[in-house]
Amino acid sequence: MKQLDGKTALVTGSVQGIGLAIAEALAGAGARIALHGLTTPDEAQSAADSLRQAGAPEVRFFDSDMRDVDAIVAMMGEVAEWGGADILVNNAGIQKTVSLAEADAATWDAILAVNLSGAFHTMRLAMPLMAQRGYGRVINIASVHGLVASVNKAPYVASKFGLVGMSKVAALEYAQAGTKRQGGVTVNCIAPGWTETAIIEPQVQARASQFGGDRDKGIADLLAEKQPTRRTSDPSEIGSLALWLCDPIAHNVTGTTIPIDGGWTAQ
Repeated sequence: MKQLDGKTALVTGSVQGIGLAIAEALAGAGARIALHGLTTPDEAQSAADSLRQAGAPEVRFFDSDMRDVDAIVAMMGEVAEWGGADILVNNAGIQKTVSLAEADAATWDAILAVNLSGAFHTMRLAMPLMAQRGYGRVINIASVHGLVASVNKAPYVASKFGLVGMSKVAALEYAQAGTKRQGGVTVNCIAPGWTETAIIEPQVQARASQFGGDRDKGIADLLAEKQPTRRTSDPSEIGSLALWLCDPIAHNVTGTTIPIDGGWTAQ
């Protein structure tokens, strides 16, 4: 048997990038996948096909806007009717690079709504059932910017620091749910550094413009500034860690934030 046979995983923002890589890792271990994102029907179908090929016995697609509380509640209700999320991965996120002086209320509200409030609502609705079953995994995709700051990212950094803090609270509140044999209920964050995803592309292009549009030089310059290994991560690496956190053997790993950042936060 695969280690996640019979389990259902909701992965927000999972039609591409880190979210899709995590969903593929969980699908490969036998989990049913609640696929989520704001995308085109073709892109949603492509992601669903990829998950089935990876091993998911069933895939359902949800397109709830994570800025809309009512939409989140409706999605969580549908997932509950499907059997409920044994695994919840809050990956959906947005970012805008802008100085504190130039940021406006709309930017702040949107980033906090998706990156932080969205995770709050999915967690409050999913975790009581996890506790009843004695097994549950919440994995919140934070960022190195949930641990350290960078200029021109005030809303994003605030949202990720908040996500890390909220995850610690939830980990404490559910620490005694379940047993070692069942696997317990754990809440952890993964904090990626520079990873090859669409969300970093605006920063890559901005840096590349300093080198006549040379993308490779732009990436190298970004890495030299922050990431000591000077290597980007692949989304599959985050997927592998998420899968391990879902194993019952990880029952005592809770309330942590695990960087995959090439030494960025060690400095």
